[in-house]
Amino acid sequence: MRSIRKNSRKKGIEITDSPILKPGPDEVLIKIKTAGICGTDLHIYNWDKWAKNRIIPPVIMGHEFVGMIEELGSNVTYLKNGQRVSAEGHIACGNCKYCKNGQEHICKTVNIIGVDIDGCFADYLCIPANNIWPINKDIPDKYAAVFDPLGNAMHAIMVQPISMKNILITGAGSIGLFAILIAKANGAEKIIVLEPCSFKRDIAEEIGADFVYDPADKNIRKKIIKKTEGYGPDVLIEMSGSADALHLGLDVIGNGGSVSLLGIPTKKVPLDIANKIIFKGITIKGITGRKVFETWYQCEKFLLKNGKLIEPVITHYFDMEEIEKGFYLMENNKAAKVLLNINQ
Repeated sequence: MRSIRKNSRKKGIEITDSPILKPGPDEVLIKIKTAGICGTDLHIYNWDKWAKNRIIPPVIMGHEFVGMIEELGSNVTYLKNGQRVSAEGHIACGNCKYCKNGQEHICKTVNIIGVDIDGCFADYLCIPANNIWPINKDIPDKYAAVFDPLGNAMHAIMVQPISMKNILITGAGSIGLFAILIAKANGAEKIIVLEPCSFKRDIAEEIGADFVYDPADKNIRKKIIKKTEGYGPDVLIEMSGSADALHLGLDVIGNGGSVSLLGIPTKKVPLDIANKIIFKGITIKGITGRKVFETWYQCEKFLLKNGKLIEPVITHYFDMEEIEKGFYLMENNKAAKVLLNINQ
């Protein structure tokens, strides 16, 4: 089969042939139709500091996809060949305290497809049947392929009450943009977005953010406070991983506010814990992956009701062999979500 592999410890990828795996008794083999390029994939492609410390080549990249079941393991009786599916890309142990308490997303020995083990940038993917998510017939492939990043946004938004709250979203990459739509659908009062890239700011405005600013604006703090009646935002959704964005968000968030942190900083970030967290009485939640499978059900309901709203976030489509075009556009802030046609 064709596969997109990280074969060496340097920038770049290779499109090469790989063997098609035979599913084990509790696994399924999926023929990939459409896959999404994630910011994580760009980190791996560029071989940045995070990738150097996490990735052990060779590995097939990719973790966002939709496909069709090609073959079932001998113990798998509740799925069927030809069924259209996606899958949770975090493969948990299933036996630890976290897994048994419904917190598989923070399993200490989790393996992530496309990161720790072979992923979906290939004609076929072999994955445990327990990770499979059947796709509703009314959800098209291009939406089904982004259940994973949509789920990141859903998790970040839904861990706190949103209705009638003022929301600040820092970072309008594809997940930040999805977060705008989810917050609006769940009754947010005002959504303020900070994003340095004009291309992404335009999309944020198009999909309904109330106020969109360049964080380089010298008056940005005053503007955020003014738009929130002098109190500051009720909720901060930090999607960028920028230390400056985190500091700004903690500066302006109102007392008693709630913070979701999904963006991963490239280095340690010092914080004024006493003044920015303790004395403000704020709650901070670390967001990793999705709640299995609570978040998936939420995403399904969202896509069935609001699927067309995510259309502006999906900015480019390329054939599998053109993946480096997608990386180029993402790296140069000329794309949001890029999809790859694998076997369409």
